[in-house]
Amino acid sequence: MRRRPRIGLALGSGSARGWSHIGVIRALVRAGFAPDIVCGSSIGALVGAVHAAGRLDWLEDWTRRLNWQGVLSLLDLRMGGGLIEGNRLVEFFSRHFEDRGIAQLPLAFGCVATELASGREVWLRDGPVIDAVRASIALPGLFTPALREGRLLVDGGLVNPVPVSLCRAMGADVVVAVDLNWDLVGRRARASDDTAVATANLAPPGPLAALLERLKPAPRAASPANGGGADAVPPPMPSLMDVLTTSLNIMQVRITQSRLAGEPADVLIRPRLSDIAAMDFDRAALAIAQGEKAVEQALPQLADWLG
Repeated sequence: MRRRPRIGLALGSGSARGWSHIGVIRALVRAGFAPDIVCGSSIGALVGAVHAAGRLDWLEDWTRRLNWQGVLSLLDLRMGGGLIEGNRLVEFFSRHFEDRGIAQLPLAFGCVATELASGREVWLRDGPVIDAVRASIALPGLFTPALREGRLLVDGGLVNPVPVSLCRAMGADVVVAVDLNWDLVGRRARASDDTAVATANLAPPGPLAALLERLKPAPRAASPANGGGADAVPPPMPSLMDVLTTSLNIMQVRITQSRLAGEPADVLIRPRLSDIAAMDFDRAALAIAQGEKAVEQALPQLADWLG
């Protein structure tokens, strides 16, 4: 009998938009296309690792209940190699995740990081799961680099935002790739008054509050297109996070286009997430729904590949 092709799922980088991966996985499993191999870059590594460990139900429940207060509780400020140390995040997942190592996961898993000194792409396929994920999500400027085997590693999205190549190297016959950033360049700014108010109400006093004031998205400026007149006030200077994430979006979109042109996926899933900003970790419900919707639109193509 002919065996079923092994399905590889390449989960792309994209900060808070990565909660969309939960919806993608849910919809694939529901349709009978459960992946045999899961690879991730940055936030895709986090969601992929949790799914490979069989803990996606817990992650979805937690993200749907996550608010700004919960986000703040995971941030530990450090002015060094990054604004955030990342120890609180690691400790949180260690409490909810039994880490027996990547080799012991029920589902084949790998993730991508970048060696800071050389810029080389690093594939992480063994060792502690949480350490590998911590390296893959180390967004430069935000998280401090991760030290692994004497090397400083940072976010995998710098070199391989959608790790199709890793999926194929791990034995996938058909690769389903999820690109979270395809529609971000030139996107219309989202009004963020509610987010700003929530942040102001929940942020504790001191350096962390000042940091979050710089990180939160800038409000939309008035213009003829959105209700302002010809003499509308010019837009304010963007926040630190706006500048960093917009620059990274441009870079990742271009890198993703180049990598997918040379290493195309068999099925490409592209949720519409332009209204979700990089730090909107409290908007999981919308991201998950968009992931499910994108898979539904791709089901005919999946059926053609997998019969």
